[in-house]
Amino acid sequence: MGATVAIPFDTLAYAKELETAGVPPEQAEAQAKALSNVLQKVEESRLQEMATKQDLRELELRMVIKMGAMILASVGLIIGYLRAFPMPVQIVQAAPQELRQVAPQPAIPPAR
Repeated sequence: MGATVAIPFDTLAYAKELETAGVPPEQAEAQAKALSNVLQKVEESRLQEMATKQDLRELELRMVIKMGAMILASVGLIIGYLRAFPMPVQIVQAAPQELRQVAPQPAIPPAR
């Protein structure tokens, strides 16, 4: 991030406060300038550490790719396991006509 960020720090007001506290004017100006430089460097270092939107997009893409690979690997392992060790007993469904029940006989015979 080559851009510099302006920190709202009033060096003149700070130097005047130091002067009213008894600090010589030259020393007050030097301290104000030094403090301004320190604040600027701190802000620049914070901006360099901050993740940008592009960094977050790249991270999201890497995570999606890794999750997809993990899902494919786990499905492959499950299929491989099922082919290597098939189920010993196969469950066979009964034919549909065998499941029908006989219709109950009416209690009263139909009238003729």
